[in-house]
Parts: sequence; structure tokens; C-alpha cells
Amino acid sequence: MLTRRHFVITSGALFSAPIPSALSAAPTSNSANWAAWDAQVTPPDYDPATSNPWGFNPRFLPQVVEANAGLTPGDIHVDAIARYVYHIRNDGTAMRYGVAIARGSLYEPGTYTIRRKAKWPTWTPTTAMLKRDPQLYEQYADGQDGGPTNPLGSRAFYLYVGNRDTYLRIHGTPSPGSIGGRASSGCVRMAMPHINDLYDFVSTGVRAYLYPPEDTITAQS
Repeated sequence: MLTRRHFVITSGALFSAPIPSALSAAPTSNSANWAAWDAQVTPPDYDPATSNPWGFNPRFLPQVVEANAGLTPGDIHVDAIARYVYHIRNDGTAMRYGVAIARGSLYEPGTYTIRRKAKWPTWTPTTAMLKRDPQLYEQYADGQDGGPTNPLGSRAFYLYVGNRDTYLRIHGTPSPGSIGGRASSGCVRMAMPHINDLYDFVSTGVRAYLYPPEDTITAQS
């Protein structure tokens, strides 16, 4: 049984590196477009606590909740069972958001360090993704420019083990209907306005704890 099941009161898998291409230019993200893109993905009269044009369960809207004692302010915790991400704050509370996690065995629990974060990031599928779903990813083998249709969405936190990039991310998604489910190829997804709100409060160097999903807990019971 998991002994550290719920760490807040209230309740990608490790991929190989993307294939480099010497024949194609690297994908880009034009910073001159970022403000317009932010406006494009933000609902009119946006209120984090109530805006839900995506129609997912209201429990996945941002909420301030009480945090267990002893958690380090600034760190990120992902409850893969309840589908929440928590950002621990200095006052003993946490900001909670709904997420989607990876499908099947692609979700990789563990302790990571956020060593990089990016606005409107570019994206390149990994060799594992290309091999697993060539029909889906082959058209993007040389990478995809940043923008509202990019799979990493508007913001991304890059998870490392030591100095090694795991190619696992916590990121915005152009498919907000997936929030609450299991949909990605390894990463943790958030609605883009939610991760935009969170982004400035997360510092590089903090820990991200990804806890086991329900199928892992069942197998260990």
C-alpha cells in the first residue's frame, strides 16, 4: 500500500532524446506573438475560480487549499489519482489545479527537479513517440513552432533528474477537454490559462513530486 497517498489536505515517461535533423531549421517561437496568443487562449472575463468554457468537472478549477505541515514552499506535487497538481505556498496553503496525466504505462512517478521553464515553447516528438505512433507524430519529426496548437501549449516546466532532461513536462495543453483523464504520452497537462497563472510563481530548482496513479496502487495492494 502507498503510505504517502495524499500529501495535501483536501482531497512522461522517461523518453529518449528527440531525433535531430541537419536538413531542417529548428522550430521557433516568436516572442512578438506571445501576448496575442495569451489573449487567444484566455476565456473572456476570465475568473480562475469560475471560468470553465471547457466543460470539465468544476473540481478541477483552481482552488486554494490547506497544505500538510512539512512540505517545502515552492515545490510541486502531482496527485495522479485525484488528477491534481499542487503548488505549495509560504503561508501553509497550496494552489490546486486539475490536470491530465499520461495514458497507460507512460506516466512515470518520481521526484524531479524543474531546471527550465518556458513561455510558448517549441516541441519535438521523441524517438519513442515516433516509433510508437508514427501516423500521429511523423509529420512533426523536425519539430513544431510555438503557438496555440503546439502540444506543449502556452507554458512548460521541464523535469530533470540531476542534469539529465527526462523529456517529461508539466505543460499547457490545446486539448483542455482531457483534464481529469489519462491522455498524454508521458507529461502532465494543465489548462493553458491555469498554467499561465501558475508560471510566475514557480522557480527553477524546485522539486516536482509525481505520485503513483491508481493502477499502480491497485497492483501494490
